[in-house]
Amino acid sequence: MTASYIALDWGSTNLRAFLYQQGKCTAHIRSERGITRLDGTTPQQVFSEVISPWQSLNLPVIMAGMIGSNAGWVDVPYLSAPVNIDSLGQHLFPVEAALPVKAWIVPGICFNRDDNCNVMRGEETQLLGAYDESPASLYLMPGTHSKWVHAEGSKICDFRTAMTGELHHLLMNYSLIGKGLPEQQNSADIFRQGLESGFCQPEITGRLFEVRAAHVLNRLAKTAVSDWLSGLLIGSEVAQMLSHFGGEHRITVIGNPLLTGRYGQALDLAGIGWQALDGDQAFQSGIRRIVNAMGN
Repeated sequence: MTASYIALDWGSTNLRAFLYQQGKCTAHIRSERGITRLDGTTPQQVFSEVISPWQSLNLPVIMAGMIGSNAGWVDVPYLSAPVNIDSLGQHLFPVEAALPVKAWIVPGICFNRDDNCNVMRGEETQLLGAYDESPASLYLMPGTHSKWVHAEGSKICDFRTAMTGELHHLLMNYSLIGKGLPEQQNSADIFRQGLESGFCQPEITGRLFEVRAAHVLNRLAKTAVSDWLSGLLIGSEVAQMLSHFGGEHRITVIGNPLLTGRYGQALDLAGIGWQALDGDQAFQSGIRRIVNAMGN
């Protein structure tokens, strides 16, 4: 493997492609053609379309994310944890349907046991990059399905998933909580109040209806329900996960600045030290390490 290649971060809703030439990212493409948004096309067709501007370079392609799931292009077997993420480059899955382009998919990681049934795809590549760029004993990857990962060096010892982002979307769009609300507006103060409430009382199932009651009774502005609910859910998630993993860690939070900042407020509330790492930077650093391992 040379220092020139194409990397695809191909998730459920988005696809990001990066062109590397002699170790430097020289171009990138962003698309909304995630595996749930193929709009009648096949993954193979989207793959060919995305790399077509660079296909004349005849470069190998490394893919990570949900493209390797049972809903993606190829169902790539998971690596069973505990696992050393430095070994990812030794377990790449070749995609024969991409030929004559040489392409591989990075495998995901799973726990399959009575006390923890969990899977990840795509996050493992970011974790490898974070281990290189901003090592920690606990990593937090907020999003639709937030991942909390305990590591000892490069060894993934445990991880858990919180469906916080998806719960917020479902409750705001398909439940009584969000029914009939006007357009939502950002409110840092309301988010903070929700955050403190969720963190102090993390068992929030019995309190979710109060979100609706609060705006019905005019105790909560109807334009700030989204931020209150977001704070409540994030505060609850952080409190529960810190209870599980313990509060002695310094945490690397991987993602986009908006989400890392929101979760950072919760970690500040808990008195936990943390540092942020951009998700794209983590992915690209992880892919680089995988490519280097392939060359060995």
